[in-house]
Amino acid sequence: MKLEDIYFRMRRDIKEIEKEISMTIATDQKVLHQASHQLFKAGGKRIRPVFVLLAGHFGNYQFDKLKKVAAALEIIHMATLVHDDVIDDADKRRGKLTVKAQWDNKVAMYTGDYLLAKFLQLITELENPEIHKILSKILVSIVEGEIDQIKDFNNWEQSLKQYLRRIKRKTAILLAVSTQLGAIASDAETKVVRYLYQYGYNVGMAFQIIDDVLDYTGTTAQLGKPAGSDLSQGNITLPALYAVHCSDERDQLLELIKNDQISEKIDQVVACIKRSDGIEYSKRLAQRYIIKAQEALEKLPNIKEKETLFEISEFIAKRTY
Repeated sequence: MKLEDIYFRMRRDIKEIEKEISMTIATDQKVLHQASHQLFKAGGKRIRPVFVLLAGHFGNYQFDKLKKVAAALEIIHMATLVHDDVIDDADKRRGKLTVKAQWDNKVAMYTGDYLLAKFLQLITELENPEIHKILSKILVSIVEGEIDQIKDFNNWEQSLKQYLRRIKRKTAILLAVSTQLGAIASDAETKVVRYLYQYGYNVGMAFQIIDDVLDYTGTTAQLGKPAGSDLSQGNITLPALYAVHCSDERDQLLELIKNDQISEKIDQVVACIKRSDGIEYSKRLAQRYIIKAQEALEKLPNIKEKETLFEISEFIAKRTY
């Protein structure tokens, strides 16, 4: 089963959400309009909107409400990516020029701010204080995660706990909230909301760990950027942390990374990490999170959307791009 097969069943609803996003971020200010649509037009997995829609079926499914929640969450995600590309000095994302590359850092930062402002405008159309409260908290968590990532650039001494806390704030929390808010917007039972949150959180943790693995194993065509890009930018992820702390490659790796000249030796560093057990260790940890996500699913009512969520978790565990 491919993610595209799952999405095909939901294509009409996803198209409506994309229309909602496009209309929400539209503006007469020419540069802002073009820049805010830059990443949107590049596509993406749209996994957050999909999670919102699927979770909505566990309550009183109301597409008009769910559409706004899904669009708002995707706009938050877009805003963080635009800001990320400035911090990472990235010229490409999804194989396309970033806002920062096509314009400059100033336009990119204001574009990210604009997207966050449009998200706030959209979500106020939902008269549910609980949704507003949850979203305000996750915005704080996301920013904290980004600051943690900056603090940990080139920090080879960071612990597993630091890494996991960072990816929770960077990725997992937004996926967890996608399933949570889809259920809340549909007035699902409290325990159903809780299990869907647990599913989204654990899938999100696995998703980011696998994403970090793919930075070493994926091709430029698959990733839209060269392998080892995260490491070149100073972002030390789990495969590298395992290699430097727990593998026989430690001494050679430390020799390669001394003097902070990783980008000049990136091919050697990547090869060293791939020879360690870091990639396999990361995959095993991701699988543990997938199992936890599927255990949460087991507690949910037996409807067809439950099977779809299971299929998505299986895809994430095995994805190669």
